[in-house]
Amino acid sequence: MSWYRWEGEDLELRVRVQPRAPRDAFDTPDPSGAYYWVRLKAPPVEGKGNKALQRFIADAFGVPLSQVSLLSGDRARYKRLRIQRPRQIPSSLTIAPCNG
Repeated sequence: MSWYRWEGEDLELRVRVQPRAPRDAFDTPDPSGAYYWVRLKAPPVEGKGNKALQRFIADAFGVPLSQVSLLSGDRARYKRLRIQRPRQIPSSLTIAPCNG
């Protein structure tokens, strides 16, 4: 299982979030390939971490915040997100282009 997959023109990501990091950043894929490590400055309190993650992903993929949705993991470190029609792929990530 891969940490990302295309659903038509939308991209789904599986991430593991480390809150209270020194800076927001993509880190590395898990050795199993099941998820990608993301570090966030925000604490996991009252939804602040989830909002920070969605803003970080929106900025990284060049889409409005409204095009990033949290599919699962609202209260967990492991999360699944959907990015509607990403405009760019961050250079630090290796993601095959959409075939659709």
